[in-house]
Amino acid sequence: MTGTTTTARHHTEPRTGGRPGRNTPEDSTGASRAFAWLLIVSGALGALASFVITVDKFQLLQDPAFSPSCNISPILSCSNVMSSGQASVFGFPNPLLGLAAYPVVAFGGVVVLAGARLRRWFWLGLNLGMLFGAGFCMWLMTQALYEIGALCLWCCLAWAATIAMFWYTTVHNLRHGVIRAPRGLVAGAREFHWAVPVTWYLSIVMLIGTRFWDYWQTLL
Repeated sequence: MTGTTTTARHHTEPRTGGRPGRNTPEDSTGASRAFAWLLIVSGALGALASFVITVDKFQLLQDPAFSPSCNISPILSCSNVMSSGQASVFGFPNPLLGLAAYPVVAFGGVVVLAGARLRRWFWLGLNLGMLFGAGFCMWLMTQALYEIGALCLWCCLAWAATIAMFWYTTVHNLRHGVIRAPRGLVAGAREFHWAVPVTWYLSIVMLIGTRFWDYWQTLL
């Protein structure tokens, strides 16, 4: 009788993947409300920035004399950035990538906020996509600073959103075992999760400050 009960329980109970808080490759993983909201907000901000840049880009293509609202100064000039070759790396305006990708991130946040548990392949795919996005944003940043010599404020918003979503998705995946890593690294990422984005943002601010220091001095 005991053996029958045990067998029945084995077939009816859901698989937990071993110890609580750890997931095998076949398990699904949920997310905290804070992380879900981060995906929603960062995805929405990235989508907003991409939409505005796309609209301004097409208006600029139709009318070369068009001046976007974010043209504030010779340095803060969206027109200079949008008119560059780097603005269409793949043969079409870069923000079209954002219009396709950022809503997916925001929708993923809505889904996990509703309580959904998503498979490991989804979290890994999301993380890889964000890794590409963060790398692409940083490449665009170096081009804006050292080749184009101008900044687009909407682009800066997209950079900031991408950095946040990439890093905290990585922390989420480390925490839940989606990405295998040494226990010390996982503990450090969980305890000092704020250190990487803060350092990242401050580094960008420092690069912008030093690159255009002569211009900033004229404003003092």
